[in-house]
Amino acid sequence: MSVRSKVAETLSAMGRIWSHLRHDETDRELIIHVTTGDRKRAGTDANVWLILYDEKDQATDTLKLNRTLKNDHERGATCTFFACSGNGFGQPIKAEFWRDSFGLGHNWFLERIVVEDKTHGSEHIFPVHRWVRPERHYIIYEYDCCLPQEDEFQEQRRTELKEYRRLYQYEQHVVNGPVQIKQLPEDEQFTEDYKWDIVKCKGRFMLDTKLIRWTTDKWESICDLKKCYKYSLGEPACLEYWNEDRWFGLQRVQGVNPVLIKLCTIIPENFGVTADMVEPFLEGLTLAEAIQNKKIFIIDLEILQGINCKDDRLLCAPLALFFLNKHKELMPIAIQLFQEKGPDNPVFLPSDPPTTWLTAKMYYSNADAMFHQSCTHLGFTHLLMEGVVICTHRNLSNSHPLFKLLAPHFLFLLAINTRGLEKLISPGGWVDKTMTIGRKGMFELIAKGMSRWHMNVHGIVPNEIKSRGVECDVLPHYPYRDDAFLIYHTIRKYVSKVVHRFYDTDEKVINDYELQQWRAEMVKDRKLGGCGFLGVPGEENNRFTNTEEVVDSITSIISTCSLGHAAANFQQYDEYAFPPNYPGILYGEPPKDKSPLPDSDILNRIPNKETTLDIMVITKLLSMRATKSLGDFESQFMFHPACVQAAEEFREELAQISRQIKLRNRSQAFTYEWLDPEFIPNAISI
Repeated sequence: MSVRSKVAETLSAMGRIWSHLRHDETDRELIIHVTTGDRKRAGTDANVWLILYDEKDQATDTLKLNRTLKNDHERGATCTFFACSGNGFGQPIKAEFWRDSFGLGHNWFLERIVVEDKTHGSEHIFPVHRWVRPERHYIIYEYDCCLPQEDEFQEQRRTELKEYRRLYQYEQHVVNGPVQIKQLPEDEQFTEDYKWDIVKCKGRFMLDTKLIRWTTDKWESICDLKKCYKYSLGEPACLEYWNEDRWFGLQRVQGVNPVLIKLCTIIPENFGVTADMVEPFLEGLTLAEAIQNKKIFIIDLEILQGINCKDDRLLCAPLALFFLNKHKELMPIAIQLFQEKGPDNPVFLPSDPPTTWLTAKMYYSNADAMFHQSCTHLGFTHLLMEGVVICTHRNLSNSHPLFKLLAPHFLFLLAINTRGLEKLISPGGWVDKTMTIGRKGMFELIAKGMSRWHMNVHGIVPNEIKSRGVECDVLPHYPYRDDAFLIYHTIRKYVSKVVHRFYDTDEKVINDYELQQWRAEMVKDRKLGGCGFLGVPGEENNRFTNTEEVVDSITSIISTCSLGHAAANFQQYDEYAFPPNYPGILYGEPPKDKSPLPDSDILNRIPNKETTLDIMVITKLLSMRATKSLGDFESQFMFHPACVQAAEEFREELAQISRQIKLRNRSQAFTYEWLDPEFIPNAISI
């Protein structure tokens, strides 16, 4: 190599080194990932632009996020762009973006923008979760998570909330009942995959029961009924012991409606039970001693009194008494089927003729099932939380940390409620055919239940358990209580970490005008455009004044959407599919005396094959888990490091609870897995 060539190569190498050094000092190599949301018409053909700002408010050049001959920003896709900033540009902390209205499909739902700083090995996340309107400039900070009083773009928040109030409007579909969505926004609809899964599963279940539908419509015996499960949708857990008193007691503490049992401190005057009647079942104690020793428990379903039923069907409003025996088992000892005692409303006892006692238990369970489906399940989870979803969208900006905290727990809720009202609770639909009260009675009961539901009692698990007097030292075996208590406190711990990160003083709570308006609309009378909630924390001052009130409210909502719904929903097939166990509907009149009844009387009261198969198919469908487990969010809204860490710790604690529940169930004759966090979805989506 000549001397001239060597000199030229050296100068070239020095140039590259100098250029690299200069680039390190003044330029940043940026890789920009733009993710379009996976929802209907989310992709865009429009032209898109972006400007990034650093901590000194220095801006990059305007970056056009469209590539020649490339179909960018399609639904669910992430597009990558490269940029280089000079002039000492620092860490990107703010993003400004906008689009035009070019093309036929110019709508655009932007999920997030992620900026990789390759020069310094850092990543900066700008979660958007918004429909980007044409020619409107949006400006958000990294993580897009701040209180409204601290946001320099307050007018942007107000403009967006005004649009959400137009989209999310209240309407009462149930007379005097909870508020619901007036018209389902497109954003709230099922994804095509999820919707298809529901339809496909229902079709498969219908096919699985087809052969049974071709046979005679009447059950010939209980054995004939039991056979249909083995070769169709699977055997419900209750088949072997549905008629045992021990199982009847277990249903009160680990069944599909485990929130009614309460400690009995006095026998109600309208309950015709006497000491002489029940003392043979109290293991040597008098009734007074058993009450004093906290061994007597009661369920009073007086709320069912006066509820109108379809086709003049008769609904009981029973009282039931239970005794905690020496084996720590809850045993039924007395059932009165109606509220007013009298000669034609006897107190049924375990010593009565076997089929008569069994029939009384079935009519009690039928009443219990009406409260379960109307209030515990539909009213106090699905419909109650629908109002919360609407209220949240109307009052909390997408940039609000509490919106981001709540959003994963609202997935598909409005969609499943809309579909449920259309398909299951329509006139002549599934509820009219398979439930004693029918659609009209269900709506009456929901409205009645709503007038008694208080967030600070029924929405806060420890308070609700305390209100019934069934703490651990009183009722030892109560799996629902134990699991719900653990999970509730874990949710509250998670919520508390996030809330205290953004509200480090109570003053910030008081000055958060979005939060205060959210609460105000939640408690506002339904006739005046609110949700009409009772017992929302902050009642004393008619507003939130401290962080604990906020923590309690948010925890109540998340726990209702997750553990509350899971406990009331996913056991439905095991409870309802075998009608004698937990009948949704019974025919004929309840017994009015203690005369012996033939075994065949049970078959005459339960639904025929067609109705039973309809119950099986729908409760099997409702018992499906179609979304991710609690804490494993389908969409991530929170990217602030403190929130990400809180969520990770939340998942770790839930995993520990899951292991604890699985270990307990190994030693139980009757397992309770419905509140294993592994099986609890984030949201009410089925």
